[in-house]
Amino acid sequence: MPTNLPPEALEAEREYRAAQTVAEKIASLEEYLALIPKHKGTDKLRADLRRRLSKLKVSSSHVRKGVSRRVSAFHIRKEGAGQLVVIGPTNVGKSALVDMLTNATPEVSASPFTTWKPTPGMMPIENIQVQLIDTPPLNRDYMNSELLSLIRRADLILLMVDLQVDAVQQLEDTIDLLQEHRIIPLHLKERYAGQRRLTFIPVLVLVNKNDDENTDEDYEIFCELLEGDWPLLPVSATTGRNLERLKQVVFELLGIIRVYSKAPGKEPDLTAPFALKKGSTVADLAEGVHRDFFEKLKTARVWGSGVFDGQMVQRDHVLHDGDVVELRI
Repeated sequence: MPTNLPPEALEAEREYRAAQTVAEKIASLEEYLALIPKHKGTDKLRADLRRRLSKLKVSSSHVRKGVSRRVSAFHIRKEGAGQLVVIGPTNVGKSALVDMLTNATPEVSASPFTTWKPTPGMMPIENIQVQLIDTPPLNRDYMNSELLSLIRRADLILLMVDLQVDAVQQLEDTIDLLQEHRIIPLHLKERYAGQRRLTFIPVLVLVNKNDDENTDEDYEIFCELLEGDWPLLPVSATTGRNLERLKQVVFELLGIIRVYSKAPGKEPDLTAPFALKKGSTVADLAEGVHRDFFEKLKTARVWGSGVFDGQMVQRDHVLHDGDVVELRI
């Protein structure tokens, strides 16, 4: 093997060798190939990797055609207005948080490494729901590649630390682990300008075990010791402190709006909004309702921000949170 491969290529090779599923091997191998410089010294290596990639794709095709395929516990279909993963070291309160906020029933224990597979649940935020996933602890001695893939697919990371057990070190260790696998907090994106193959995801740091006023001073000390500007929220998965505030922060970080549809001559159902990204248009709503609406849509009437009640608008009209829309085909 050539000795002049760049560090990012060597890291991609390590991820390829650590990959457990065919899909992960294909993705990491494609990334590895893309990062290898093209010159005579790498021709043989590149040819060998292309052959491996071809065989993996053939294998993947056969797997998809099979009638019985084991589905990994880490492949969780997104539901609701967003998918959030709760990550962190062992015993910081991830399972307790998911248990308190959702309909899920993860095993909650003071023993370390109780959670071995992800557990999803739905967290209500007013009249919408988002998906919250409890995950196994991040541990440098055993990094599950499927867990990393789950984190990369998330819309938002909730990174938990224990205020009472060296929270600064816990945060730094967790961020280091993510960065080693090219998962970067979105607010640090400017530091990585020009670097390729990185996944940027919004991160909210939940400082757990800030149970009451008696621990507020501990939180203040944590903030003073912490270097850099981090999005922080002190919470308690035991007493419920700041968990309602957490829901509102999540709503803001997901960057979503709630839009309500109505049929002509009828009142809108204000209990079942469509969750759309900020900046979405009438056409985006129509596509979310049904493909036929999107294809046949001519105009719409809107009640809400920046319009008079029932104003006629075109497909490209930008919607706002709380708008009511009557689609016309």
